[in-house]
Amino acid sequence: MPKSADPAVAALETLIAQLHERGRPRVWSLVITIFGDAVVPRGGRVPLTVLQDIMARLRIEPGALRTALSRLAGDKWVTRDRRGRHSFFSLDEHGRHAFDLATRRIYAAGPPGWAGKWTVAVAAPGANAQGGELPALGFVRINGGVHMRPETDDAPDATEALAGMLVIHGESAEHPEAFRELWPSQEIADAYHAFIAAFHPLHEALRNGSVLVPIDAIAARTLLVHDWRRIVLRDPGLPGALLPPSWPGAEARSIARDIHEALAAPSETWLDMAGLPEPVDPSALARRWRDPRQFSR
Repeated sequence: MPKSADPAVAALETLIAQLHERGRPRVWSLVITIFGDAVVPRGGRVPLTVLQDIMARLRIEPGALRTALSRLAGDKWVTRDRRGRHSFFSLDEHGRHAFDLATRRIYAAGPPGWAGKWTVAVAAPGANAQGGELPALGFVRINGGVHMRPETDDAPDATEALAGMLVIHGESAEHPEAFRELWPSQEIADAYHAFIAAFHPLHEALRNGSVLVPIDAIAARTLLVHDWRRIVLRDPGLPGALLPPSWPGAEARSIARDIHEALAAPSETWLDMAGLPEPVDPSALARRWRDPRQFSR
């Protein structure tokens, strides 16, 4: 980039370069990010041309997008319908269910509250020791087929996932801070630190008055939520009382929230110009990081 380039544009170009430096981009995951962050609040249906324009700004070729959409359709994440020469895509029920589980974690205001309650689930011999959906529901695998989670205020309903397992509920534990040793906290902490380092230049540029044009804003917003989502959905989401000292999650979340809010106006302008329906509840977008449940069912 030339030295005279706007700092926010330079930061965006660096983020796009880093996306490609990590290896072949997971285009299907970027598509799901766009659906969850930008399309669902506007009714859940998007023209193929909108996805193509965002991907083009991220330097992703049309063929890679077509392959990703075919994979998502085959895996029952999206459905496709045609209107004349134009194609439209929507999350199908499987994709919407997964989005609903994820959105509360992605946009949560901070660590969940906790009253000291626990759930321990033990799989029957020969059953799937990995626990299937349990990690996405906040459970940590302790040993073999034993899984455990602190019952936080916003813990998702795990009834279906726990069917057939021995389930034990408790309200106290000695030395609960030892729970920190049961999950990959250093790995997650390193991911948060890397996120902070990657997005610090964009954060500073926006705080100092830089403004991205609409197409750059929606591209930056997509990268932000894509990278943030990859970390948050690996993090079991422990309550504050169980987090290690100097945990970087709060700083990373603050940066993610600040950038997302700074990009909201120009990126929503781009979605308007691209012809997407107006948001179902425009005022709810400003509250998204404080009440993420408004866009889930």
